[in-house]
Amino acid sequence: MSNSDRSGLLETEVGVVVGVEQERPGAQELVVRIRDRQERALNYTHLLGRLEPGERVLLNTTAVRAGLGTGGYHFVMERSGQDRKEADTPGRIVKLRYTPLQFRCRSVEEQDSPYREAVAACDELEGMPVIVTGLHSQIAPAAAAVKAMRPEARIAYVMTDTAALPLAFSRLVAALKEAGLLDATITVGQAFGGDYEAVNVFSGLLAARAVAGAEVVIVGQGPGNVGTETEWGFGAIAQGEHVNAAGILGGTAIAIPRISFADSRPRHHGVSRQFLVALGRVALTEALVSVPAMQPERLELVQRQLDDEGITTKHEVLVARGEAGIEALAAHGVEVKSMGRSVEADPEFFLAAGAAGAIAVERLRWTKNSESD
Repeated sequence: MSNSDRSGLLETEVGVVVGVEQERPGAQELVVRIRDRQERALNYTHLLGRLEPGERVLLNTTAVRAGLGTGGYHFVMERSGQDRKEADTPGRIVKLRYTPLQFRCRSVEEQDSPYREAVAACDELEGMPVIVTGLHSQIAPAAAAVKAMRPEARIAYVMTDTAALPLAFSRLVAALKEAGLLDATITVGQAFGGDYEAVNVFSGLLAARAVAGAEVVIVGQGPGNVGTETEWGFGAIAQGEHVNAAGILGGTAIAIPRISFADSRPRHHGVSRQFLVALGRVALTEALVSVPAMQPERLELVQRQLDDEGITTKHEVLVARGEAGIEALAAHGVEVKSMGRSVEADPEFFLAAGAAGAIAVERLRWTKNSESD
């Protein structure tokens, strides 16, 4: 095929593995040589196995060459010189379906799953706290706050498919699990690589309770939120949909607002426009909204923005302290950033997530006390 016949939608190049920079469950971060350049690439080991220096690989270079936000990584599509083996996965659910990379996995719901009976018998969350994130980085302070205030509580993270699809792409999830701040992961829809796989967010939430034994669930997209500077064209709009799922299943949705006083863009100053649309217009069931204690003038602006969008009448806005989550992350050596900004540079963003964790613990205690009465 000549270059003029190609659509240009998919860019590929052949490279050679020079070395492995870092490895975590499900992923290798590689240095590869492409012609006379050394560049970075990511290999998902549960798809292609572990790679060694010297191996030739076919790389998807599309995002890096276009300057998109992939962290500067190419992605390994194929390795040469290895005979193909029949997959040993007994599952019948296909993810990345109808693409050249489709593969089988066993979902918790399917007929021969050892978890099918438990999931089929569970159709109610019975007030379980469900922390609903907008951005991936919010899971860290939220989970850390829960563990700081209630160490014995099991936390499951349900990762949806509106951003990164492989869970292994997230360094943050790996760090949280290693630190004992996250107990189980469930990947839903086209997302994959969690401790458990589920068909959609509803069954993923139910599996968090019935299979993972979670007392608190965090649900939201993986790394890589899409934004287009339009009212409806952004990935975090799914936050409203996840509030609906939690509410329909009888959970207590706790929505984390995206709050920043460091972001120079007007649409993200104070409460992000993305959150105002997701909770003000998309969410149809009631949620608790976690607002962190902050300077009076900043708190006043946040409350006014929520008032103006009708969120304070549609949902219950709670002000809580979020420092426990920040302190727990520091104590465990887990570094977290959002949009390149640290906790010190953008404290309210992270405190809002920590406040959600604190609210979840209080709701959990209330539920436990009610059960014992």
